[in-house]
This record gives sequence, structure tokens and C-alpha cells, in this order.
Amino acid sequence: MKWSLILELARALMFARGKQTLVAAIGVTFSITMFIALLGFMNGLNTLLDGLVLNRTPHVRFYNQVKPNPNQPIDISAEFGSDINVIRSIKPSNSRLSIYNSEPILETLIQDPRVRGVSSKIASQVFYNVGNIDLTGVVNGIDAEKETELFAFQDYVIVGNPADLLQTNSIILGKGAADRMLADIGDVIQVTTAQGNKAQLKVVGYYQSGLAEFDNTNSFASINTVQKMMGEPSSYLTDIQVKLYDFNQAPAFASEYRDIFEIEADDIQTVNAQFETGSSIRTLISYVVGITLLVVSGFGIYNILNMMIYEKLDTIAILKAIGFNSSDVKRIFITIALSIGVIGGAVGLLMGYLACLGIERIPFETEALPTVKTYPVDFNLKYYIIGAIFSLVTTYLAGFFPARKASSVDPVDIIRGK
Repeated sequence: MKWSLILELARALMFARGKQTLVAAIGVTFSITMFIALLGFMNGLNTLLDGLVLNRTPHVRFYNQVKPNPNQPIDISAEFGSDINVIRSIKPSNSRLSIYNSEPILETLIQDPRVRGVSSKIASQVFYNVGNIDLTGVVNGIDAEKETELFAFQDYVIVGNPADLLQTNSIILGKGAADRMLADIGDVIQVTTAQGNKAQLKVVGYYQSGLAEFDNTNSFASINTVQKMMGEPSSYLTDIQVKLYDFNQAPAFASEYRDIFEIEADDIQTVNAQFETGSSIRTLISYVVGITLLVVSGFGIYNILNMMIYEKLDTIAILKAIGFNSSDVKRIFITIALSIGVIGGAVGLLMGYLACLGIERIPFETEALPTVKTYPVDFNLKYYIIGAIFSLVTTYLAGFFPARKASSVDPVDIIRGK
């Protein structure tokens, strides 16, 4: 049987129940539109949240950690009798927070082909002196150029320029800390280190990450400024931050160099395991909801085709009587279902794309996220491919079972009225 005749008959049956066919196509269109819009928005949101945390997080961080003395507790029961246990608290031994032999370590890391970049850092606990009040905080000594290259530092500097940190005794204050100190650009603030050293620093910018707790205490200066402020030599570093080309290599990389350098090493997967789990769950929920919409639209098509077969039993009997076999009848109704899926799916993909464009243009302004001006949307092509595939698969399955039922109709029974 020629396909042109099958297509013509499928078209005729579709238009014979035009309203029902239109409703089924609208159902597919709505499902695909919501599928694309939901996935685009949710994954755009995930990307935004990942950026807020992961952009500022090194793939591997090397540092020294103060540890308690391993010789505790001390049991001296033998000295005082078997029934008396004397436990004395042994304080941590004198250990350095700075990384020993930092320069050779930096050279080794830079030469590793897996490493995209390395950035040094110093974290110094300080007091911000505001009149008679001392506010606790942290001044981070950074290489502004490396921080911008590897951690998008400039995206979070809402006033000023990271390059201004090259000036001697300059500081970029966390926005929360600046608000608490009423510090304007150009003001000079005083900080006191844990060692009692005082320093006068000029405010050259504001930093805002969107994490209020971080912005209330953290500020940034150049490494040289912090070393000078702490009275430490130029080799003094407390952190070495590494960005890899493939962050999935971070756990193995951290374990390898932890043993070589004999210092602590944190990898991004371990530190942010809970955060990544939350992103995965949100993405999974988006897929489940979107696919559920497609399945529901498939049931709508199934019901409409079932009703069409019931009303067109006499037509099916006549087709079989004049030479159409069961396979031909099955092809006719599967063609109807796929036509609804293709047309409804194509319009749905277009409407989904337009919906994402609309969402992306909705203003979204908050003081916590100064760099974000509109709602985030991800226009990844895979969402459209998945939507198109599920549209065809769902409508095919929705048409297959009614088509199989139509192909089994016995024309003799229909003509006899049984």
C-alpha cells in the first residue's frame, strides 16, 4: 500500500475530528513548552548557585592545620595506684600556620600538566578598629591578577578595581564590613592583627559575594601588604589554591600531593559534597516534572485515538474490505499520533525557547547578588533534543496501542453489526 494514500487517509481522519486533534496537539505543545522552560530555568538557577560557591572555591587547597598533641591522654595510674587515672590535657604543640618551602611547592604544582593555574593566599585574623569598638574579621592577602583569572574575583568587586590592590597599604572591604564601619572609598581604616601589629589601610573598593556572613567579615589586600602587616617575610603563605583543567581529578590530585608535601589538602568534591548533591536533586526534580507532563499529554492522545477508533469502526471495516490489511490500518493511526507529536512538539520547542527568552528578561535585582540583573536561564541544546525525543516516543506509544486495536478489527463483525 502506497505511503501517500496512508498519509492522505491519516490526514482525513485527523481533520474529521479536528477539535480533538487540536486539543491533543495543544497538550503536547504545552508539555514541551513547560519541559523546556522548567529545565532551562532550574539549570540556570543551579549554574548561578554553583557559580556563587564554586567560582570562589579552588579545586584543591593546600594548607597547614594546627593539630592537638598526639600523646593524649596520659595514663599514669601505675604511679598513683591501679584505681586512679590522671588525665592531663596536652595543648597543641607549637606548629606553624605558614606553608614550609612554599616556593618549591608552587614551582612543582605549576609544572604539573593537570594544573590550569595556581594562586597563593594569606588569611590573617584581624580586628577592624572602629572608634572604641573592635570588629573581628579576616584580611585575605591575594594575588589580584591570579584571583581574577582563576576565581572571577572581579565579578564580585562591585566598586573599585582589583588592580587597585597593587597600591601599597590598600584594601577592598567586604560590603557588610564596610557598612558596619561606615567606610567610604578613599577612607583610611585601622586594623590590628592577632600579633598586635597595627596597620593603616586605604579603602579602594567593595566586595560582595552574595553570602552575607562572608561579606561581613572578609576583606582583601595584596599578599605583600598582608605580609608587611603581619611582620612576616615574603615567603610567608598560609594557602596554595589550585585550579585543574578537570576538577574531577581533584580527589586523586589532593591525595597524591598531600603525601608528597606532607601538608593538608582539601579537594572540591569533598568540601562541597552536600552542595553538589542539592544541585543534582533539583535537576532530577526538573526532569521528573517535565517528563510527567509529557506522559500526561500522551494519555490525552491515547484517549482521543481510542475514541476516534470507536467512532470510525465502520470506516476501518470498509478499508479492510477494499484491500487494506492490518499493518496498513496500524500505520494510519500511528501516523496520526506521530503527526500530533511532531507538530505539537515543534511548536512546543519554539514556545519553550520563547518562554526562556521571556524569563531571562525578567528583572531580578537583590542586594545579595549585585552582579545578577535578570533571572538565570540555561539554553543548553540537550534540553531541546530530549524534549523532541520524548515528544516522539510518548506520542508513538500513545498511538501504538489504539492502532493495534484498530488493526485487529474484523470487518465482517462490523458489517453484521456485532
